[in-house]
Amino acid sequence: MMENKKMRAEHPKKELAVDILYDIIGSILFGAGIYTFAEGGNFAPGGISGIALIMNKLWNLPVGTMTLILNIPLVIISYKTVGKRFLMKTARTMIISTIFVDLVFPMFPYYTGQRLLAAIYSGALLGLGMVLFYMRGSSSGGADFLTMTIKKKRPHMSLGRLTLLIDLIIILIGWPVFGDVDSVLYGLIAVFVCSMVIDKILYGIGAGTLAIIVTSKGEETAEEIGRITDRGVTSLEGMGTYTKSKRNVLLCACSKSEAYLVKNAVYQVDDSAFVMFTETSEVLGEGFKESLDEL
Repeated sequence: MMENKKMRAEHPKKELAVDILYDIIGSILFGAGIYTFAEGGNFAPGGISGIALIMNKLWNLPVGTMTLILNIPLVIISYKTVGKRFLMKTARTMIISTIFVDLVFPMFPYYTGQRLLAAIYSGALLGLGMVLFYMRGSSSGGADFLTMTIKKKRPHMSLGRLTLLIDLIIILIGWPVFGDVDSVLYGLIAVFVCSMVIDKILYGIGAGTLAIIVTSKGEETAEEIGRITDRGVTSLEGMGTYTKSKRNVLLCACSKSEAYLVKNAVYQVDDSAFVMFTETSEVLGEGFKESLDEL
């Protein structure tokens, strides 16, 4: 009994250590995307960090600190929606990111090469950093808080379009601040590259990702997926034609930031499960788009 208690105590410690490691590596990538390439390239890549870059350009305010401050009202608004666990993880991620952006990266020079390359590398590094955050059930804050809150109130709204609209507005605000139309074009390139990196690594785009899981532990697996992602799972009965053994086939529609978490949840329960992710052109139903009958 004492040994079991010790194992339960060690597991959260190990999980916390992995979370912090992902936060540090993700923050290095995220900070390089924001400070080294976006700020060095003289453009805003969208999001709350983009607003912070614009404020830095206007009033020389620290980018990381302003990103953290601008997130405070969004945290207050979205507290009940995102939940305490997600909020605490994201708060830790934002603090670590702020340290790297404001204290570590200013010790190194900007990238001063071609602005097109700066936009591409900024988007790629931002995307990689956000992927690492998503993998541990965290985020970089900002638009994630806003879109999740809106999704709660308007579950059928397209979050991809909403995020794109927010980024576009921020990038356009940077036009007069940075002084040329090229800053808009490079900002759009950075956002596009960032989205592509996230989509390719996390198995799909937005809500159009379907997880198909074949397992002998259907009920336990479905409960674990629901616990980690709060997504519903549909269970079908199946049978292996070779072994003639019964299996559960689970179907779970999820977002790009949840796909990795779904896979992780499955293998926490059944390490011999067969898991497939496929992109779907459209998902209709509660929590996604409205059906034609509801339009």
